[in-house]
Formats: sequence, C-alpha cells, structure tokens
Amino acid sequence: MKEGLDYSPKIDPLRQHCPVRAALDVLTGRWKPSILWEIKDGTRRFSDIQGTLPGISAQALTVQLRQLEADGILERTVYPEIPPRVEYALTDHGRSLAVLMDELENWGSKHLERQGKTPATRC
Repeated sequence: MKEGLDYSPKIDPLRQHCPVRAALDVLTGRWKPSILWEIKDGTRRFSDIQGTLPGISAQALTVQLRQLEADGILERTVYPEIPPRVEYALTDHGRSLAVLMDELENWGSKHLERQGKTPATRC
C-alpha cells in the first residue's frame, strides 16, 4: 500500500503559488466533487460512499479518498473490528469547502438550465 505522501498532489511548479490552481488541484478528479458532496453532511463508510456513486470502482474510490486525505480535506478512522470498519469525515479544513461547494452547485444548476438541461438532485 502506498504511503500518504504518495497521494499528495502533483502541482505544476510554474503555478505553485496560484490560489485558484491550488483549490482546483484539490477538487480535480473524476469523483472528488461527488465524494465531497456525499460526505459533506456527515461521516460515511467506504461502502456507503461507493453505493451512492454508480460506476466507481473500489480502486478509484480508494485513490480519490487517499488524495483528499493527503490534502487534509478528509480524515480516515479505522476501527479495530473484524471486519475492519473505516469511516471518512471532513476535517475542519474540508468543512470550509462547504460554502464553495454550495456556490458551485448554484452556478452549475444555472449553467445546466441555460443549456436546457434539468439539474440533478444528486451529484
């Protein structure tokens, strides 16, 4: 298994001090916005997250969760049970994204409506 540092973001050195790029680097990933949307209201187990995201493989979910953990957005708690129970929750830093996620939802809904599409209630 990879160490936590192996999941740290690969930031373009030419843009390493750009605040917008730093934010996008955290959120960029096929499943990251949906994962954050699912966890924003409370702690979730791996299987709960996977069940709400049709089409995501266990491997892809693991990688995206580990990347969010490496960025300090999520915290992972492993309980010493058999079988092991693993839960994910937003850190304080991750919860600070809530306003941004709400704004992205509002903007995205308006954008979809402009294109004549109906916004989904789940991401």
